[in-house]
Amino acid sequence: MKERRAHITHTGKLRFEARTGTGREVVFGDDPDLSENSPVEIVVAAVAACAGMDVAAILAKKRHAIESYEIEVEAVQRDEYPQVLTTVTVLHIVVGPKITEESVRRSIELSATKYCPVNAMLSAGATAVHHRYRVRNTGSVPFEAEGEVIVTGPRRFPEPVA
Repeated sequence: MKERRAHITHTGKLRFEARTGTGREVVFGDDPDLSENSPVEIVVAAVAACAGMDVAAILAKKRHAIESYEIEVEAVQRDEYPQVLTTVTVLHIVVGPKITEESVRRSIELSATKYCPVNAMLSAGATAVHHRYRVRNTGSVPFEAEGEVIVTGPRRFPEPVA
């Protein structure tokens, strides 16, 4: 079992400096001009990064060459307190000469249902996470495809994987 830690120090107004157990530093606050990060925006970015790390690793294991891979993520946060995220849409945009729609879909599905802990935590709460893709094959028979793979959550707890 992994243990995660952080130490948070209040440095004035709504500014907090965090040092993780691995020594990484993050500054939280409400002033983007001072490079302060919104905790909720970090969660939104974290679900995309977590899924992206899974998908990139799975596609590499399948020996798919990736020319470019970007993830766009949008979230809706309710106005009432607590201001939870109600919907998150994660769009994986994958380009490569031997990329297949099936391999991208399966990689996203595995991330969403088995590997990504950030997605599992959001989906266990009030958030519905939409996992989408856009694929562009640049090989000898080019094509483009897009669609939705799966929606996880809300309040769907992940099953332990043996």
